[in-house]
Amino acid sequence: MRVLWLVLCCLALPATAQVFTYVDAQGNRVYTDQPRANAQRVPIATSNSMSAPTATAPSAPARKPAQQPPFHYDMLRILIPEPDATIRNSAGELIVSVTSEPGLQSGHRYRLLLDGKSTGEPGLSPVFPLANIDRGSHNLSIEILDAQGRTIERTANQPFHMLRISLAQKRQVKPCVADDYGVRPECPLKDKPPEPKNPFLRFF
Repeated sequence: MRVLWLVLCCLALPATAQVFTYVDAQGNRVYTDQPRANAQRVPIATSNSMSAPTATAPSAPARKPAQQPPFHYDMLRILIPEPDATIRNSAGELIVSVTSEPGLQSGHRYRLLLDGKSTGEPGLSPVFPLANIDRGSHNLSIEILDAQGRTIERTANQPFHMLRISLAQKRQVKPCVADDYGVRPECPLKDKPPEPKNPFLRFF
């Protein structure tokens, strides 16, 4: 047991330590790090132990850039015409005016809808001239689009009523006279009555 313990101690020594062995007077093999006259040096193999690799902390996942919330308008509405307004125009013409609070932001556009359909390309102007609107009831709505064409604000449908006076009705209100034919739309030249002939010219 003593010999085994000494061997284990020798193996635990650093690689740079020197180990000696000899046989004592009782015939026991002795290992020591102290040199003696009758001791022999024990060769020790170089340790092949490897240092443990340094543990690296897992890299944190890349953070996605925070997305800006869409801009919100405090107010968007149609100024003209007023809700449920009645428009009297023989050509079906109408000027629509809108407003927003705050004002239109950079990259944003207005788009006017008539009965759910766009009246033209989105633009910066808050004024929309319309023409040839059919007689009857219609709905208007205004949208604000962002730079990608996405709707970020939209008003509810606002009704109005278009009254278009027919040519026959206009002629009834103001009958055509000779000088009106070919001038007033409701008085075309084809409807102009023939001028009465001078009775004195029939003898010539």
